[in-house]
Amino acid sequence: MNLKISKLAYHYLIPAISVGLFLIPPLLVEASQTKHEDAYELWHHHIIKHHLVATISFVGVIVLGSMVYTRKRSQTIYLVDFACYRPPSHLQASSEIYYKGIKLVYSSNESSVEFQRKILERSGLGEETCLPEGLHATPPNRSLEFTRKETEQVMFGALDDLFSGTNVKPQDIGILVVNCSLFNPTPSLSDVIINKYKLQSDIKSYNLGGMGCSAGVIAVDLAKGLLHVHQNTCAIVLSTENLTLRAYFGDNKSMMVTNCLFRVGGAAILLSNRNQYKRQAKYKLVHIIRTHHGSDDEAYNCVHQFEDDAGKLGVSLSKTLMPVAGLALKTNITTLGPLVLPLREQLRFLITMVTKKIFKNLKTKSYVPDFKLAFEHFCIHAGGRGIINEMEKNLKLSPTHVEASRMTLHRFGNTSSSSIWYELAYIEAKGRMHKNDRVWQIALGSGFKRNSAVWVALKNVKPSSLRDSNKGNPWEDCIHKYPMKIGV
Repeated sequence: MNLKISKLAYHYLIPAISVGLFLIPPLLVEASQTKHEDAYELWHHHIIKHHLVATISFVGVIVLGSMVYTRKRSQTIYLVDFACYRPPSHLQASSEIYYKGIKLVYSSNESSVEFQRKILERSGLGEETCLPEGLHATPPNRSLEFTRKETEQVMFGALDDLFSGTNVKPQDIGILVVNCSLFNPTPSLSDVIINKYKLQSDIKSYNLGGMGCSAGVIAVDLAKGLLHVHQNTCAIVLSTENLTLRAYFGDNKSMMVTNCLFRVGGAAILLSNRNQYKRQAKYKLVHIIRTHHGSDDEAYNCVHQFEDDAGKLGVSLSKTLMPVAGLALKTNITTLGPLVLPLREQLRFLITMVTKKIFKNLKTKSYVPDFKLAFEHFCIHAGGRGIINEMEKNLKLSPTHVEASRMTLHRFGNTSSSSIWYELAYIEAKGRMHKNDRVWQIALGSGFKRNSAVWVALKNVKPSSLRDSNKGNPWEDCIHKYPMKIGV
């Protein structure tokens, strides 16, 4: 109650005092022009006339300036730290282990086994990606027990590392946003975390489901909005996906692709609007741009969950996915460009758009701005080799710019909404993140959605081997092996 009263006093009394301070000089001038001889003589006294007015005006400016500065500072969202879950080695699913599993499931359908073998060979995944315990079982166990076990291991593993690597306690958390697209039990996953870590009873908790691989940026956007409303607090965003529930054992080939690409993973991100974290924080949030193409039927259906002809549930990836992703990218960068690009690039982009609009019959190629002038680092969702290749081509990026995405896909697979955090961890582990470097996280997912998050580094982020705490960086014991050449 005292805190609420203090906030009300700040918002109402301070502005009133400031206005009053600015009104005092004119009132004194008015008083000086009255017929009261004493007041007139007092006002014209040298000290009062000059120093009093100057002092009062100066104080008023200081008060108002402090208010503006404080409110501006309170709008800054800091990324204090983040942690990516690293599955234990016994969950690794090499090609040999994966083939044995699908041969067992598809014992009477050799064509399905061969199809998945070819997809896996071309996927860009390495030999150390992990599958959950339920899918290592013989036969695979997709029970609710194993489904819960997978998600809890990921969430608690990431959160334990995050808390141990920072000076933030679970009781300091005022906002919690969890996103998991396919597994939404009762009680919710956010409730599971609150129960495990005994978070405060007035916590603002949210659980996002069915939003695909782009949900991580959406969760950050939601946390950002809440941090603008609830001052002096911390927020955790937990991004993951459940593979036990996602696994598909039917004969629809468009649904088999997800079996080959998705692997265990998750990330916990600590955000705050507290000014005390400015020195400790790694990054500050600059922009979030979200674009949604759900009104278009083709875009809406390109990633879709449904039951096949045999009644088996799966997620289908259609052949229209890449064209839809390309169109969504154009829409997203059209919004993002004016916010981050140099003026020269904005003008070239604008002139091309106007030319195409006026001269419709003129064959003019769309100008893609050079985003390398706006960003030092790119974290492109590691959805698959094809997606990374397409983004590299469309944005005219170099192999170095997409290195973090390719290596993340190779080492951890497609970890859905958390993949962009494994990529940021890769850049940090390589020692490439320097103060004022700009980062573009690019996420895409079902719906169809393409979302962007822009961050600026507040300091030189040390590689994992030199940090005060090695907790939370999943690359710490293998970064020396990367980058490695990946077969086409």
